[in-house]
Amino acid sequence: MARLYNGVFSLHGTWAMILTLFSSSFVHPFTPARIPRPNSSPHPAILSSSSALLSSTNVDHDAKNTNGLLSRESASLSSVDPDIQRLIGLEEDRQRYGLELIASENFVSKAVKEALGSCLTNKYSEGQVGKRYYGGNEYIDEIETICMERALELFDLDPAVWGVNVQPYSGSPANFAAYTALLQPHDRLMGLDLPSGGHLTHGFQTPKKKVSATSVYFESMPYIVDPSSGLIDYDDMERRAKMFLPKLLIAGGSAYTREWDYGRMRQIADSVGAYLMVDMAHISGLVAGKVVANPFDYADLVTSTTHKTLRGPRSGMIFAKVEMMDKINQAVFPMLQGGPHNHQIAALAVALKEASTPEFARYAKSVVANAKALGKVWLREVTISSPVEQTIISFCGMSNRRLASLDPRWNGY
Repeated sequence: MARLYNGVFSLHGTWAMILTLFSSSFVHPFTPARIPRPNSSPHPAILSSSSALLSSTNVDHDAKNTNGLLSRESASLSSVDPDIQRLIGLEEDRQRYGLELIASENFVSKAVKEALGSCLTNKYSEGQVGKRYYGGNEYIDEIETICMERALELFDLDPAVWGVNVQPYSGSPANFAAYTALLQPHDRLMGLDLPSGGHLTHGFQTPKKKVSATSVYFESMPYIVDPSSGLIDYDDMERRAKMFLPKLLIAGGSAYTREWDYGRMRQIADSVGAYLMVDMAHISGLVAGKVVANPFDYADLVTSTTHKTLRGPRSGMIFAKVEMMDKINQAVFPMLQGGPHNHQIAALAVALKEASTPEFARYAKSVVANAKALGKVWLREVTISSPVEQTIISFCGMSNRRLASLDPRWNGY
């Protein structure tokens, strides 16, 4: 049967958006000794080490067949927890045979899932490559190094100019780490308003409630789209910036149909002495596929999730100019996170390798082509039934990215 990848229907204020087709130079002083190999003699100190550590390690490999029972390590999910195994199977069928219409979703490869389900989830690795708080991270260091190298290579970034942190657990933590690195509490930032297609983490609040933690710890003023065209009003953005004087200007959103004028935003940021940050979470795969404008040509730092158009695991990345990387790394750990999720980092490394292939470039082109094709259909007004009354859906401007925008307002509204 035909299958539509990565569609979305989400409401943002009066706009409905449909996405189509889509170790080490430093070691912690309390680093425990490693458990010896079976044919080596244990040090007396090891005999008194944590019973929890020993009980979680299958030292006696022959014990796995005692009484005919499989060991915990080798037992399958279906034998250990058939209820969860059944629900996972049902969810897989729902994804495979249903119509997926969630903006933030995609379908990862078998290789990415294998990395996610690997033994890397067992390892604690607080710190940076070569500077871990625990021993036994020599292979983790190699994996994270490969991941960072692939991230820079995918986006054609010079490692003498740009750095990257691949430890953020997802996009929202990546954004807050970026703010923590560059801003002081109550410093000012500006991002696209949520009803205009922006993102919660860019400072959204209502007159009665600070919805995002960003608006709790920092002062925010949004910029908006022109309600008559659905396009960002850059002149109004500049007026607001000169009045508000933000320290950080943010480009990027979750439901905006057109290209961002990064050059104009760079000029606006410079005019008020602000950093320019681009949140490319929804378009990172399209940037990698070179089918949309490149934010790295103008930004001071770029954040992204990795599970949308990039087709990777649920994780995050922060790219920044090298002079900012010490602050970025410190903000990620120890300020906001604990140990990195090594299985996610390995899966991201796999996804980044996949994204460097010609097949992925063709996929990115198809995403944009299908969004434009759907937009052409919507140029005709279509009347649909509504429980309340007839509703006119009019296409609000051609998409040149992966989104098409609809105005779902009622007749005579």
